Amino acid sequence: MGTEKKAYPLRIGADVLDAVQRWADDELRSVNAQIEYLLRDALRKTGRWKTDATRAASASRAKK
Repeated sequence: MGTEKKAYPLRIGADVLDAVQRWADDELRSVNAQIEYLLRDALRKTGRWKTDATRAASASRAKK
């Protein structure tokens, strides 16, 4: 996960932000960390995020 962090302005509904804030508080995370966690989880679940293991397997298949 040692990737560069970039700032990104986000417009979000107050009701959604309040719900994310409560969720983050429950999980002892900042709102920013909670949003990043949710995005990464959604990306993994939809196959749009390659983990290190997935990248290694892809590279191995490409060499064959």
